[in-house]
Amino acid sequence: MLASHADRERAVDVLRAGYGEGRLEKGEFDKRVERAYGARTVGELALLVSDLPLGPMPQPAPVTAVPRTFLPAPRPRANGKAVGAAVCGLLCVPTLGFTAIPAVILGHAARAEIDRTGESGDGLALAGLVFGWLSIAAWSILMTLLIAVGLASG
Repeated sequence: MLASHADRERAVDVLRAGYGEGRLEKGEFDKRVERAYGARTVGELALLVSDLPLGPMPQPAPVTAVPRTFLPAPRPRANGKAVGAAVCGLLCVPTLGFTAIPAVILGHAARAEIDRTGESGDGLALAGLVFGWLSIAAWSILMTLLIAVGLASG
Protein backbone atom coordinates (compact mmCIF):
# COMPACT_ATOMS: atom_id res chain seq x y z
CA MET A 1 0.00 0.00 0.00
CA LEU A 2 1.32 3.45 -0.86
CA ALA A 3 2.43 5.59 2.06
CA SER A 4 0.74 8.90 2.76
CA HIS A 5 2.34 12.05 4.14
CA ALA A 6 0.79 11.26 7.51
CA ASP A 7 2.33 7.76 7.46
CA ARG A 8 5.76 9.27 6.77
CA GLU A 9 5.36 11.82 9.57
CA ARG A 10 4.37 9.07 12.03
CA ALA A 11 7.47 7.07 11.09
CA VAL A 12 9.67 10.16 11.52
CA ASP A 13 8.06 10.80 14.93
CA VAL A 14 8.98 7.26 15.99
CA LEU A 15 12.54 7.84 14.75
CA ARG A 16 12.75 11.12 16.67
CA ALA A 17 11.56 9.39 19.84
CA GLY A 18 14.14 6.65 19.34
CA TYR A 19 16.89 9.20 18.78
CA GLY A 20 15.78 11.24 21.81
CA GLU A 21 15.90 8.08 23.98
CA GLY A 22 19.41 7.28 22.76
CA ARG A 23 18.47 4.27 20.66
CA LEU A 24 19.90 5.75 17.44
CA GLU A 25 23.15 7.55 16.61
CA LYS A 26 22.93 10.92 14.83
CA GLY A 27 24.15 9.55 11.50
CA GLU A 28 21.80 6.57 11.54
CA PHE A 29 18.90 8.85 12.54
CA ASP A 30 19.59 11.20 9.60
CA LYS A 31 19.76 8.30 7.12
CA ARG A 32 16.54 6.79 8.35
CA VAL A 33 14.70 10.12 8.25
CA GLU A 34 15.89 10.65 4.67
CA ARG A 35 14.73 7.15 3.71
CA ALA A 36 11.39 7.72 5.49
CA TYR A 37 10.66 10.85 3.46
CA GLY A 38 11.63 8.99 0.27
CA ALA A 39 9.62 5.83 1.06
CA ARG A 40 6.82 4.96 -1.34
CA THR A 41 5.08 2.18 0.61
CA VAL A 42 3.96 1.54 4.15
CA GLY A 43 6.11 -1.60 4.18
CA GLU A 44 9.27 0.46 3.63
CA LEU A 45 8.31 2.69 6.56
CA ALA A 46 7.64 -0.34 8.74
CA LEU A 47 11.16 -1.65 8.06
CA LEU A 48 12.67 1.68 9.09
CA VAL A 49 11.04 1.63 12.55
CA SER A 50 10.74 -2.13 13.15
CA ASP A 51 13.63 -2.23 15.68
CA LEU A 52 12.28 0.76 17.68
CA PRO A 53 9.42 1.03 20.14
CA LEU A 54 6.50 2.83 18.54
CA GLY A 55 7.24 6.17 20.11
CA PRO A 56 6.80 7.24 23.71
CA MET A 57 4.28 5.17 25.60
CA PRO A 58 0.98 7.00 25.99
CA GLN A 59 -0.02 7.78 29.54
CA PRO A 60 -3.44 6.51 30.58
CA ALA A 61 -6.03 9.22 30.82
CA PRO A 62 -6.94 10.10 34.39
CA VAL A 63 -10.22 8.58 35.43
CA THR A 64 -12.63 11.24 36.52
CA ALA A 65 -15.86 10.40 38.21
CA VAL A 66 -18.97 11.70 36.50
CA PRO A 67 -21.23 13.62 38.84
CA ARG A 68 -24.53 11.87 39.55
CA THR A 69 -26.50 14.71 37.99
CA PHE A 70 -24.99 13.94 34.57
CA LEU A 71 -25.64 10.18 34.68
CA PRO A 72 -28.74 8.90 32.90
CA ALA A 73 -31.70 8.35 35.16
CA PRO A 74 -32.25 4.68 36.01
CA ARG A 75 -35.24 3.13 34.29
CA PRO A 76 -38.04 2.28 36.69
CA ARG A 77 -38.81 -1.42 37.11
CA ALA A 78 -41.89 -2.91 35.53
CA ASN A 79 -44.65 -3.54 38.02
CA GLY A 80 -45.03 -7.26 38.75
CA LYS A 81 -48.81 -7.11 38.80
CA ALA A 82 -48.77 -5.44 35.39
CA VAL A 83 -46.68 -8.28 33.99
CA GLY A 84 -49.09 -10.78 35.58
CA ALA A 85 -52.08 -8.95 34.08
CA ALA A 86 -50.54 -9.05 30.61
CA VAL A 87 -49.73 -12.75 30.91
CA CYS A 88 -53.23 -13.59 32.15
CA GLY A 89 -54.74 -11.43 29.42
CA LEU A 90 -52.78 -13.21 26.73
CA LEU A 91 -53.70 -16.58 28.21
CA CYS A 92 -57.42 -15.77 27.88
CA VAL A 93 -57.50 -17.20 24.35
CA PRO A 94 -55.87 -20.61 24.99
CA THR A 95 -57.66 -21.06 28.35
CA LEU A 96 -61.06 -20.08 26.87
CA GLY A 97 -61.35 -17.10 29.20
CA PHE A 98 -60.55 -18.72 32.53
CA THR A 99 -57.76 -16.20 33.16
CA ALA A 100 -59.91 -13.17 32.31
CA ILE A 101 -60.96 -12.31 35.87
CA PRO A 102 -57.37 -12.50 37.24
CA ALA A 103 -56.24 -10.34 34.30
CA VAL A 104 -58.81 -7.67 35.13
CA ILE A 105 -58.09 -7.76 38.88
CA LEU A 106 -54.32 -7.63 38.38
CA GLY A 107 -54.65 -4.92 35.72
CA HIS A 108 -56.64 -2.58 37.98
CA ALA A 109 -54.36 -3.26 40.97
CA ALA A 110 -51.26 -2.66 38.84
CA ARG A 111 -52.52 0.65 37.46
CA ALA A 112 -53.27 1.88 40.97
CA GLU A 113 -49.79 0.83 42.16
CA ILE A 114 -48.14 2.40 39.13
CA ASP A 115 -49.85 5.72 39.81
CA ARG A 116 -48.72 5.56 43.44
CA THR A 117 -45.12 4.31 43.02
CA GLY A 118 -44.09 5.61 39.58
CA GLU A 119 -43.08 2.17 38.29
CA SER A 120 -43.30 1.34 34.61
CA GLY A 121 -45.63 -1.21 33.04
CA ASP A 122 -48.81 0.76 32.47
CA GLY A 123 -49.04 -0.60 28.92
CA LEU A 124 -48.78 -4.17 30.20
CA ALA A 125 -51.53 -3.56 32.75
CA LEU A 126 -53.71 -1.96 30.08
CA ALA A 127 -53.17 -4.92 27.72
CA GLY A 128 -54.22 -7.31 30.48
CA LEU A 129 -57.33 -5.23 31.15
CA VAL A 130 -58.33 -5.08 27.50
CA PHE A 131 -57.91 -8.82 26.91
CA GLY A 132 -59.62 -9.65 30.19
CA TRP A 133 -62.63 -7.42 29.61
CA LEU A 134 -62.98 -8.61 26.01
CA SER A 135 -63.00 -12.21 27.19
CA ILE A 136 -65.57 -11.44 29.90
CA ALA A 137 -67.72 -9.60 27.35
CA ALA A 138 -67.49 -12.53 24.92
CA TRP A 139 -68.54 -15.01 27.62
CA SER A 140 -71.38 -12.72 28.71
CA ILE A 141 -72.71 -12.46 25.16
CA LEU A 142 -72.39 -16.23 24.68
CA MET A 143 -74.25 -16.98 27.93
CA THR A 144 -76.97 -14.44 27.10
CA LEU A 145 -77.45 -16.03 23.69
CA LEU A 146 -77.58 -19.54 25.18
CA ILE A 147 -80.17 -18.45 27.76
CA ALA A 148 -82.23 -16.69 25.08
CA VAL A 149 -82.13 -19.75 22.81
CA GLY A 150 -83.05 -22.01 25.75
CA LEU A 151 -86.03 -19.86 26.72
CA ALA A 152 -87.20 -19.53 23.13
CA SER A 153 -87.11 -23.27 22.48
CA GLY A 154 -88.63 -24.34 25.78
